[in-house]
Amino acid sequence: MTVASAADRSSASLPLLDLAAGQLRRAADGWHAVLRIGAVDYRVWSKEPPVLGASYAAKLPFDGDLEARAYAARQFWRAMNGRAPGPAFYKLSQQRRERLSAAIPALDARSAGGNYRTVAEALFGKKRIPDRAWKTHDFRNRTVRLVKGGLALVRAGYRKLLRPGRRDD
Repeated sequence: MTVASAADRSSASLPLLDLAAGQLRRAADGWHAVLRIGAVDYRVWSKEPPVLGASYAAKLPFDGDLEARAYAARQFWRAMNGRAPGPAFYKLSQQRRERLSAAIPALDARSAGGNYRTVAEALFGKKRIPDRAWKTHDFRNRTVRLVKGGLALVRAGYRKLLRPGRRDD
């Protein structure tokens, strides 16, 4: 979350929580703070050094991530005011959770040298895998997709989990 400078703030903004010395660091792009509220760490960035007791406002760019940023800003505001976090931004379906849970073990088994058949046997059970017609069986296709899905997650696809099903329009 980006905070506006003191010159940009409005009278409706809230005071930034007190920062302990260990929670604030300077970097080439500005100041970074980690604010622990309850059991949650909130990361805040500012161009200027924070001033204790000053009021700040969030700046949210109107880009493809606006909804996620606005949700995060709202969660931060609720936490600062001692309120419950509210509903989740979005939830993964049961089917999606199960698929993600199977993708990483499938990739691990494949990366350990297993062929698709041995990976499928580990995932679905040896008795369910046919002796014949393996090349055209649904379990083979599902196993290949799971391994590819696991590989996509490892290659930074896990970040897509942070966003609801967005389309590039």
